[in-house]
Amino acid sequence: MPIALREIYQLKISLLGSKPPIWRRFLVDSTIELSKLHDVIQIIMGWTNYHLHHFEVGDRFYGVPNPDFFSSEELDEKKHTLNELLKKKGDSIGYEYDFGDGWEHRITLEKVLPYNTDAVLPLCIKGKGACPPEDVGGIWGYYNFLEALNDPQHPEHETIKEWFEDDFDPEAYDIKKVNKRLSRYHREK
Repeated sequence: MPIALREIYQLKISLLGSKPPIWRRFLVDSTIELSKLHDVIQIIMGWTNYHLHHFEVGDRFYGVPNPDFFSSEELDEKKHTLNELLKKKGDSIGYEYDFGDGWEHRITLEKVLPYNTDAVLPLCIKGKGACPPEDVGGIWGYYNFLEALNDPQHPEHETIKEWFEDDFDPEAYDIKKVNKRLSRYHREK
């Protein structure tokens, strides 16, 4: 296998089915292991890493080896890097988080930039929309959650308010907070 050239990838990840769209634009080292890319996605999207996940390219899946869930057809994400899957501008892969709720994402390579040793990676450069709370039942459950949360007459309004005590703004995204978490993650790895 030839040695992969190190570059900076500008990626956009979008949560499929979200309207208005929920997405993030971020920079990573092109040679990042898929397992580490998963960690970055959890931070930039706002997920809490409670559930299983995998990456999908055509008919290939890359995930965490788990004897109870790991298919012999699924590849170990720790043994593969992002630049094996995305090579040129416009290439994309799938990412699914929480197989029960089925949060499906599309990751698209927007730009390939020259590697810069001074670059602090990973780095989120833009984002839109709040991450849905964990365990609301996928994209359709999320919209039911919002409807109940915003309608005091909704039969589930009080239950939702009790379950989700914090104020929830579906348009909020705190990029400074995200980049602070990414910076801590970078120092720990």
